[in-house]
Amino acid sequence: MEDFNRLVKLCQGKNVYIQTHNFPDPDAIASAFGLQRLLAHFGVTSTLCYAGRIDKLSSSKMLTAFGIQMVSYEELREHMQEQDPIICVDSQKNSGNITDFVGDEIACIDHHPTFVQTEYLYRDVRITGACASLIAQYFQRLGMAPDVNAATALLYGIRMDTLQFSRGVTSLDIEMFSYLFPLSDTQKMLELERNNIELTDLRAYSEAINTITLYDTMGFASIPFPCPDGLIAALSDFLLSLEEVLVSVVLCHRGDGIKLSVRSEVPQVHAGYLIRDALTGIGDGGGHQEMAGGMVRREQEVLLGQYPDDILRDRFLRALEKNTCE
Repeated sequence: MEDFNRLVKLCQGKNVYIQTHNFPDPDAIASAFGLQRLLAHFGVTSTLCYAGRIDKLSSSKMLTAFGIQMVSYEELREHMQEQDPIICVDSQKNSGNITDFVGDEIACIDHHPTFVQTEYLYRDVRITGACASLIAQYFQRLGMAPDVNAATALLYGIRMDTLQFSRGVTSLDIEMFSYLFPLSDTQKMLELERNNIELTDLRAYSEAINTITLYDTMGFASIPFPCPDGLIAALSDFLLSLEEVLVSVVLCHRGDGIKLSVRSEVPQVHAGYLIRDALTGIGDGGGHQEMAGGMVRREQEVLLGQYPDDILRDRFLRALEKNTCE
């Protein structure tokens, strides 16, 4: 664990921009919010920001429940200066899911594997189930208990990113759950965890059911209409819940390109490496052992020819064979 006081010294006397990945999920929001509250203890002001959209119902409910203010890059673009300090949270520069803002990325706090090495003045990248666990540990080590909203948000972020402690869990996630639980609002937690599927989502679930194809133990499904990132990830989780599926791949055709989500419950198949290999030369991707995401951008789709689903399926099958053998 990096010395958090070093980060404080870098930020003092400045307004800091805390940037999440482009489509912030509960873990990203919780981590940014918790960090904002912690920096405030040291007199550091900060602005939570992102590019893209708040496209998960769970994310929008979270912003409302805790009164969290997040600003889109479109609102900041004209005001940010090159010297403005930025802290990347729950993401890393050059990872494919975070926009390069005007400003100086001085720090990175993340729990994903690093695929492109980048220099920061402060770097805390550790593989955990949730980035919120890293932020919670800062509070614990500094002896500064988070207020009830920050504690509840961090706990919710941990629960959501680990799929209720069934995915990618580390000992730190468990330790931070024990630390945060007595400080949190359990009633608000229950309210957040209820009703996170919208009626309009059912069309996408129906399409996934209708298009799923099984290749040995890899389930592959294609959604021909636009879906938000969070829903595509949920569909990938849904496919993985089938007994016959050990690796799931869901792709979605959208105006900005083809968005993909991958899940793996096979120890020898790393989802992040799998999608990175499958998209080499045509797109970007990466992520954890169990979960990953990627994108073939609109301008790159021409590389897939007349039958993009078939080409992507074949690329994943070849990458799966390679990764399984390794």
